[in-house]
Amino acid sequence: MTTPRTGGQILVDQLVTHGVEQLFCVPGESFLAVLDALHDASIDVTVCRQEGGATMMAEAQGKLTGRPGVCFVTRGPGATNASAGVHIAHQDSTPLLLFVGQVARDALGREAFQELDYGAVFGTMAKWVVQIDDPARVPELVSRAFHVATSGRPGPVVIALPEDMLTEAATVADAQPYAVTETHPGAAQLAELQQRLSQAQRPVVVLGGSRWSEKAARQFADFAAAFSLPVYCSFRRQMLMSADHPCYAGDLGLGVNPKMLERIRNADLILLAGGRLSEVPSQGYELLSIPQPKQALVHVHADADELGRLYRPALGIHATPQAFAEAVSTLRPAQVPAWAAETKTARQDFLRWSDPSPIRIPGALQMGEVMQHLREVLPADTIFCNGAGNFATWVHRFWPFRAYASQLAPTSGSMGYGLPAGVGAKRLWPQREVVVFAGDGDFMMHGQEFATAVQYGLPIIVVLLDNAMYGTIRMHQEKHYPGRISATQLKNPDFRGYAEVFGGHGERVESTEEFGPALARARASGKPAILHCLLDPEAITPGSTLQSIRKAALEG
Repeated sequence: MTTPRTGGQILVDQLVTHGVEQLFCVPGESFLAVLDALHDASIDVTVCRQEGGATMMAEAQGKLTGRPGVCFVTRGPGATNASAGVHIAHQDSTPLLLFVGQVARDALGREAFQELDYGAVFGTMAKWVVQIDDPARVPELVSRAFHVATSGRPGPVVIALPEDMLTEAATVADAQPYAVTETHPGAAQLAELQQRLSQAQRPVVVLGGSRWSEKAARQFADFAAAFSLPVYCSFRRQMLMSADHPCYAGDLGLGVNPKMLERIRNADLILLAGGRLSEVPSQGYELLSIPQPKQALVHVHADADELGRLYRPALGIHATPQAFAEAVSTLRPAQVPAWAAETKTARQDFLRWSDPSPIRIPGALQMGEVMQHLREVLPADTIFCNGAGNFATWVHRFWPFRAYASQLAPTSGSMGYGLPAGVGAKRLWPQREVVVFAGDGDFMMHGQEFATAVQYGLPIIVVLLDNAMYGTIRMHQEKHYPGRISATQLKNPDFRGYAEVFGGHGERVESTEEFGPALARARASGKPAILHCLLDPEAITPGSTLQSIRKAALEG
């Protein structure tokens, strides 16, 4: 026989039932009853400095584990601050539960203090938005939220909590722990896939999306090796296949190897597993024709609605990546594939493209040598985190992702993501090394979360590249409005001092020779650390300068 519990207590009990071990929040008076229930719960609570950062931390954990990250924020401004993290979870297909405070039920519709219509605010960026008005329905609706967030194409669910509902008592049983349903490919689909592979001359594979696992990535790698298939990872999904695998041939992101694009355009069969081939990996929707690709497309996705939504596949397979990888791992070719030699060529193209040693940029700090040093001294399973900006190219192109769950980067292109993601990762797996790459403008979006890293003793390393500008926008300015600089220049603080006054470790790096010793001191400090790296403003990308971009624009 259950006993009466407040809505807040029932809610926290459901989180425990569903296996939640950590959550992130910025506290608010709208959910005091939840905070009180958390006092005696087994859940570790991370108190953050801004709701956007808190939600990004939760999203990062969802991305790494496949289980919903959990975040609590207060109503009104708290909810709107959190929307950046919700949008990331939406575009990145990450399971996330955002609990938001709401005004009392008898004040709804009066534009009470900080009242919002959450369905209207989040309706286009969440899989589901629900308000719980009856504490007796908390187990039912929270269970449904876990299922919605993790089913099909995963995504964010927003749950509104009227403050008086959380203090009202009800007698209700807990729900059963949620379980994710795997959708398996049919035998006829697998047979057709094998037949298409046997008839192909120039097949390629593109891996993307979510709902993978370490086991699934390993099983798919075995399948690729058996068929000597060249494998490309979608934008910011490089952790899906080890860069050391003989079939791995690069990633479909920004500023990619032209030889890779040519190979995909000339393919006669594309196996797209898990991903959607959206704007960035499709190179502005130009890599494949819409709606009918010129190449025979085999599209595998966990959500049936994604099959044929943009690209009409020759073979659509409604299956989760884990189930599909397990099924294809048993397939074997009838003979040595005709494209095996071409796969080796694709692999060599990737190795040359991702070698940082020949790269030279303006200035005393050579990022090619920095990346080479990181490759030599950091563990293979280091988790790299970044937000958005040209600086991210150094990681995506030159760091060899060799371990599953080692990449945290927003496919949505959201700035400020790297630092909160690093905090979320280190809270989840304190034994793993975590490195955050950030630009100066990018870092300042959520730089206050460095205080969260210090508060919880999380020794993450922030490699902060400072070129005193919003570099990506400046690059586009020079392309389209050469020489007319507007609204892109920044005056930055001393980020070494910034780290130190927060209680962390700070370093200032002005030359290549200074980087290695500074990194070693930061790692040895046992504190959250910032390496303030001064980059020549001309060094806008690994292969071009602002001057060369401006000159090309003026001559064009």
